[in-house]
Amino acid sequence: MPEIRALRLDGVFELTPRKFDDDRGFFSETYNAAFLAANGIKTTFVQDNHSYSADVGTLRGLHYQLPPRAQVKLVRVVRGRVFDVVVDLREQSPTFAKWLGIELSAATGNQILVPVGFAHGFLTLEPDTEVLYKVGDFYSPDHERAVRFDDPEIAIDWPADVGRLRISTKDQRAPLLANAAVFVGAA
Repeated sequence: MPEIRALRLDGVFELTPRKFDDDRGFFSETYNAAFLAANGIKTTFVQDNHSYSADVGTLRGLHYQLPPRAQVKLVRVVRGRVFDVVVDLREQSPTFAKWLGIELSAATGNQILVPVGFAHGFLTLEPDTEVLYKVGDFYSPDHERAVRFDDPEIAIDWPADVGRLRISTKDQRAPLLANAAVFVGAA
């Protein structure tokens, strides 16, 4: 069975699947619904997404979808390494606007479970990085939202010079948390 570790924001977990190496390479079971359910995580994933970033310093995020199309995410790196960030956007949560960052890499195989109510983003730490993630609802442009990666209220300590990052125009124009839609009544 994989290792599961609760992180400091309620509902966020790091999962590290077991890896079986031999002279041909390795085998790893990266997702098991029964294991998650046995650990209190009951979700159905409906879509897989694959992201490729050519350059170190590519920042994607901070993205989320609002109800009724909110998404839980299970994120892993299959090539390279990222600094992965989640931000609590549940208005009634004692950790509202708090963030945590964790390094995910293909070498360790660790994953992060991002529950509904959180924004998610990552910064590439190696060239040619690929990220795969499962989501609990389909993409919905009408429910898609973002928060600025450099919002001073959140104050993420990105491991890079923020002025030298590769960021989409859309992410650069994302609103600050004070002007963003959040998860009302969620804690």
